[in-house]
Amino acid sequence: MDPRHFPTGGEGGNFHSMDRTIFSLLAIELWRDPYESVQILAFWLLLERLGFKRFILFLLSLHPPKIGEFADEAVTCLQCINDFRFVIPPDINVIPLTSSIFNNKISLQYFHENRATMARELQSIITEICAKALPDLIDDALRKHATFDALTDELASLGFVDEKPRSNHRAGTSTQERAVFITFSRGYPVSEAEVRSFFTSLFGECVEAFYMQSVNSPFDQPLYAQVIFSNPATVDLILNGAVKAKFAINGKHMWVRRFVQKFRNFP
Repeated sequence: MDPRHFPTGGEGGNFHSMDRTIFSLLAIELWRDPYESVQILAFWLLLERLGFKRFILFLLSLHPPKIGEFADEAVTCLQCINDFRFVIPPDINVIPLTSSIFNNKISLQYFHENRATMARELQSIITEICAKALPDLIDDALRKHATFDALTDELASLGFVDEKPRSNHRAGTSTQERAVFITFSRGYPVSEAEVRSFFTSLFGECVEAFYMQSVNSPFDQPLYAQVIFSNPATVDLILNGAVKAKFAINGKHMWVRRFVQKFRNFP
């Protein structure tokens, strides 16, 4: 039997039980894009085909945020495989977790040099395994993500977020021009310190003010925040012309949009 499968209850639907579990962790618990989650799972199954047995079993022994960190590295590897223009950072190991698990026997250079073969194998796994084992879970994840989008649309109707992307934004000094509205996944709390550290690592000391949603109890989780940057250009860099952008912080996701205040003070 292929060692990447560990049936828990016989044949049939349970045969891909672990593959289904890891997909659910990615797309539902960690709130990653469902289609991206399929590709991540396919990449991990590819590693098992390459000889790194029981990798999925190892991942399932980890806490979800750590799985999210491995997933971020998988996305980097997929970009390396799928984009011939991908530039490998010199003298920097950008997949340290994955490399360490496999005793540094894999690298971005390896994936890039064998990208044609890797791409064929990934497509084979998606067709032979993912398309057969995951359709119901994919539908479930898509419904949950659609519900979240409906929530942010409702917030937009209340005047908290702007629905229209902007490009070539004029530099200015008004607070609104320099502000973004951030939403977080329920069940995966993100702290102000984590958000500040994330933006600082990308743009330096850029945060002028930070307003997290007020909660009634220390056990309650803030689900949104407003960040005001020192320079309006930072907002353009974050969104890159899109309506909203998704980022991962320690395996937890946040969605960023422009902040538009129409009716009432935040928060």
